[in-house]
Amino acid sequence: MKATKIKKVLIALDYNPTAQKVAEVGFEMATAMKAEVILLHVISDPVYYSSTEYSPIMGYTGNMDIAQLQQDNIDGLKTASQKYLDKSKLHLGDDTIQTLVKEGDFADSILATAKKLHVDMIVMGSHSRKWLENIVMGSVTEKVLHHTTIPLFIIPTKKHS
Repeated sequence: MKATKIKKVLIALDYNPTAQKVAEVGFEMATAMKAEVILLHVISDPVYYSSTEYSPIMGYTGNMDIAQLQQDNIDGLKTASQKYLDKSKLHLGDDTIQTLVKEGDFADSILATAKKLHVDMIVMGSHSRKWLENIVMGSVTEKVLHHTTIPLFIIPTKKHS
């Protein structure tokens, strides 16, 4: 069996504060394989960006002035999301990282972007929700897993007590 060389890695970063861990682990793995890195953030529902507990955008920690993100329109969310990806790229310390902000269903956008860009691997986090929550709310990671032929690297992000 011939091994496939991983040349391009798509790292999908969601609205959860654990996205930094996903970015760091995915980037380390891609770097070890000398692969190109693409960071992706998908804007699906502006409601996700209105949490008072945390900012959905890595790099904006804790409670913040929601008006700062201009969350009343999609262009404001796109701008804030791009800043988030730029900050992630700066944090990872590699100017060659590509960044993309997409709109739509999380899983569908990840799958479509991976296919369009011909990536060799997708990296995502899993919040390890309970099975009942997965049935009721659905799981982006599970949907991507069941609908892709591209290798998927899942990083558990559940906090241990």
